[in-house]
Amino acid sequence: MTTSNPLIRCIKPRENARIRLYCIPYAGGGASIFRLWQESLPSIVEVHSIQLPGRENRLMETPFDDAREAARAVADAMEPDLDRSYAVFGHSMGALIAFELLRELQSREARQAGYLFASAFRAPQVPNPDPAMHDLPDAELLDEIDRRYDAVPAAARESEELLELILPGIRGDTTVCDSYSYRAGTPLACPIAALGGESDPIVRPELLEPWREHTSEAFDLTLFPGDHFYLQPSQAELLKWISTRLLTIANDGL
Repeated sequence: MTTSNPLIRCIKPRENARIRLYCIPYAGGGASIFRLWQESLPSIVEVHSIQLPGRENRLMETPFDDAREAARAVADAMEPDLDRSYAVFGHSMGALIAFELLRELQSREARQAGYLFASAFRAPQVPNPDPAMHDLPDAELLDEIDRRYDAVPAAARESEELLELILPGIRGDTTVCDSYSYRAGTPLACPIAALGGESDPIVRPELLEPWREHTSEAFDLTLFPGDHFYLQPSQAELLKWISTRLLTIANDGL
């Protein structure tokens, strides 16, 4: 891996890796949520987390507020290193950015991904069924995020200083989702797996199924035990499932 771009963090370099798995976090999440994934994936897989500005070690940087802008920046960072097979996993907001990322790379005629794992986000052409929340006052924004996702840490509620640091990133991420406007385009030339939690009240199977329209290759829809953040309690099951798909890429030499 030759890039030193802050957008990409290699969890643990593997000299003999044949596949790179690029992972894009959910709104408010950082690269560290994928820090243990490589331990449960085949030895030929090297995990690269996308570290978007506005979180963790990039907390003081201005966050993206547009999915396509974020996708272009990630594409710029990845493109010089597409010398081997790769796949992309995105969870929630990360799935939307992953979709636009692979569209961007396809438009550049760059090497295509072997798989898109689109997790816990409605198909891009499906209108957002929920009201926009990015422009709500701070307290109301946090309340709405808690109502939908139960995802605001108690420590943040209790510390004005911490809230002041993380709110720009949260508002930027919610703007990414709220402001997204789908544009029709050529289907991706890679398989797509739409993934979700069996008890996710936000992203139900009928919102995941239309992802099939975005690939000219294979499509499948798989649900795991858990809610919107199923990837935490069902991590072992999820990574075992992903491993089988990554090994298929390796065997096909994509």
